Amino acid sequence: MSIEINNLFKYYGNQAAVKNVSFSIPKGQVVGFLGPNGAGKSTTMKIITGFIPASEGSVSVCGIPVDTNNLKTRQKIGYLPESNPLYTDMYVREYLEFVGRIYKIKNLKQRVNEMIDLVGLGVEQHKKIEALSKGYKQRVGLAQAIIHDPEVLILDEPTSGLDPNQLVEIRELIKNIGKEKTVLLSTHIMQEVEAICQRVLIIKQGVLVADNISSEIKYTDNKQTVFVEFNKSVNKSELQKIQGVQAVRQFEQGWLIEATELVDLRLKIAEFAQQNGILPLTLKLEAKSMEEYFKGLTKN
Repeated sequence: MSIEINNLFKYYGNQAAVKNVSFSIPKGQVVGFLGPNGAGKSTTMKIITGFIPASEGSVSVCGIPVDTNNLKTRQKIGYLPESNPLYTDMYVREYLEFVGRIYKIKNLKQRVNEMIDLVGLGVEQHKKIEALSKGYKQRVGLAQAIIHDPEVLILDEPTSGLDPNQLVEIRELIKNIGKEKTVLLSTHIMQEVEAICQRVLIIKQGVLVADNISSEIKYTDNKQTVFVEFNKSVNKSELQKIQGVQAVRQFEQGWLIEATELVDLRLKIAEFAQQNGILPLTLKLEAKSMEEYFKGLTKN
């Protein structure tokens, strides 16, 4: 496993910021780490990266315990904190070469050129970091996080404060990086999770409350909703007789049908249409959005 956490606790005085959290992430997976402000996301990430120690539990990166070999695990990790602390009085290329020397990278100039090309800093590479836009500063932060070719990438709110164009660009960049590396990504942007994450972890008040494959989020509720439009008029009472149907609502364009069981209503509706000699013009599963799922788990 690239990241493995077992029974993790973190206390600040008598207050537990992280409570008995356990999860593991295999190599090559992009995972969204979600939660309200103060839920324990950044604390967990800082423990994984070795910036702060755990109070209880175990954390390992690429099979190496963080608490016993902190330097070795840091070599395996690329980290972009939420604050993105950069030396803003340095030039872009100067800064990346500085970071590369810390990691004792061979063929440093070639590696810096590769990072500049990868994150799209070519037109800005001779500027001071303080003169860059927020989007380009994030690119510099990503470049320093991956310049040593880490196996694991930890990103804490990497698109915070970006405009829509910058957000799309950074999102695509992270998605491409995630094809080769394990990525743990903290964000408040649900569309970002749906676009690039294969899996979702949700933490609330220090407790892990969900761990799901992102494509299966729509099946995690105890209700399934289907929108259907027929080529002929249909009585509501007939639709209510379909096995598994709990509620039926009529709209001008068609019907919204809800079920309590985790079954695919589309099959039942198709059978109903065939038996009654009618044709479904539209038959669509109304997936629960990531935002709805998040709110349902984290609201007070």
